[in-house]
Amino acid sequence: MTVSTERWTLGAPPGDYVLGHVRAVLSDRILDDALVAVRGGRIDSVERHPPGVGADVDGQGLLCLPGLVDVHSDGLEKERLPRPGAELPLEFAMLSFEGKLRAAAVTTAFHGAGFEESRGRGIQRSVAEAERVCDVVEARTDDLVDHHILYRLDVRCPEGLAALRRRLASGGGRALVSHEDHTPGQGQYADRRYYERYLVGARQMSERQAAEHVDELIAERDGRLDVREEALDWLGERARAGRIRLVGHDPSSAEEIGELVARGVSVAEFPTTVAAARAARERGLPVVMGAPNVLRGGSHNGNASARELVAQGLVTALASDYLPSGLLASAFALAEAGLVGLPAAVGLVTSGPSAAAGLSDRGLLDPGRRADLALVAPGSAAGSQWPVVRTVLRAAVSS
Repeated sequence: MTVSTERWTLGAPPGDYVLGHVRAVLSDRILDDALVAVRGGRIDSVERHPPGVGADVDGQGLLCLPGLVDVHSDGLEKERLPRPGAELPLEFAMLSFEGKLRAAAVTTAFHGAGFEESRGRGIQRSVAEAERVCDVVEARTDDLVDHHILYRLDVRCPEGLAALRRRLASGGGRALVSHEDHTPGQGQYADRRYYERYLVGARQMSERQAAEHVDELIAERDGRLDVREEALDWLGERARAGRIRLVGHDPSSAEEIGELVARGVSVAEFPTTVAAARAARERGLPVVMGAPNVLRGGSHNGNASARELVAQGLVTALASDYLPSGLLASAFALAEAGLVGLPAAVGLVTSGPSAAAGLSDRGLLDPGRRADLALVAPGSAAGSQWPVVRTVLRAAVSS
């Protein structure tokens, strides 16, 4: 790739540059041999590359995509604990994980901070750890990745509710908040046997021990229904007032979608049934599914298949969940399978999640949008069945 190094700064392109000879992936088509002009860190124009016109960067026929937006990432959690008992410093894990995001063409990431007290998930999710994650994410302000927080509230956790109230009381902007209830027997684990199998594999419990643990967990959480109502009332009040952007996690029915809409929910995340996904789209909600679900060809919990929902036109965005590299791979896999065209597939990991997060300044190769760009070789050009990220260009946006 030809680059005029005199105009580049270390780690990031300049605010003004011209990228030429790329295949620009627009919202509805691919523009071959395109030129992308950037001014002040924003896209100025996208047009066919005129003969004889030079460029600061020669894209050499690579696909040019908007930088990927990951609206739900728990990958930092796994980066911190690569092996059981091998916990790493959180600040180092953040730096290491940022490299994986860049390699996956992710330029905007929402890191999950679980305001809950949970057992049996490797690193124990706790309110104290959630607040540490928030502090580390907020402190990461360089130009490599635009980091944000996805506040995840367990609606049956009184400590989590109290901490999130405090956290959002002084925060500016419109926070993205996901509310969830992972009590076995409903939602993600509607069939509790899937959670029991998880415990057998992750914690080496016997089948009997796992069943007894789930019985105890259900009984314990059933004693917190008053906390659940308080949390839902508070979240709904803030959402309807426009103070937060509320995400409904793991909705399982059309009835539940109706309840979410009444509460002020803006996004349906990981619906577990076709009926819930269809109802969400009928109500105008964006629908987010997991990229790993696409790559596997189905849900590991026996829930709705992301591929089937995409084929029915019920998905507007994909999230990495825990695998950043899965975003781009899943988009190309959907296109390769003929379920959607490549521009629409790319939209599921760019403009779709941007809209779900309420970010209108990125996700498309349109004039005025942020010049967060990725140059990608499709599988056939990369000598593999999977796409390969060649370069990520994320210029600082001038004020």
